[in-house]
Amino acid sequence: METFFAMPVSNNALLTIGELADRTGLSVSAIRFYEEKGLVHPMRNTAGQRRFLRADIRRLSFALVAQEFGFSIAEIAAQLRKLPENRAPSKADWTRIGKEFRVHLDQRIERMTALREKLDGCIGCGCLSLQSCQLYNAGDAAARHGRGPRYILGDAPDEDI
Repeated sequence: METFFAMPVSNNALLTIGELADRTGLSVSAIRFYEEKGLVHPMRNTAGQRRFLRADIRRLSFALVAQEFGFSIAEIAAQLRKLPENRAPSKADWTRIGKEFRVHLDQRIERMTALREKLDGCIGCGCLSLQSCQLYNAGDAAARHGRGPRYILGDAPDEDI
């Protein structure tokens, strides 16, 4: 969505795509990609050139960090869509999405902790290659919970087996 300057914006408050690239460490093509995915929404000047709010530095920085923690572009875009497009997000705006994003982070931390703690034992994946698998996942009982490493994903070994 292209936005032309609707209200007076100080020229020093706007960045060219090159300036945004310099500040974020992203390539210009990466910024265009993120724009295409809806993570940033540059305005256009009368000559049609992209101009970004300084707040877009934070949007892109958030995206970079979230990607490092395994969040997809779609998940990141869903969070960023909750921020205003036509102005710099306020602290209250960031706090609001931060609370919601924290829930997703906490879930991932729990799963990563489970993986770290159980990686050398039976994870309920069905391989039955470890001696502990015969005790915790006899006959691949975890398969009835679904595909994948069931014990890492939160299912408990069946007590009645």
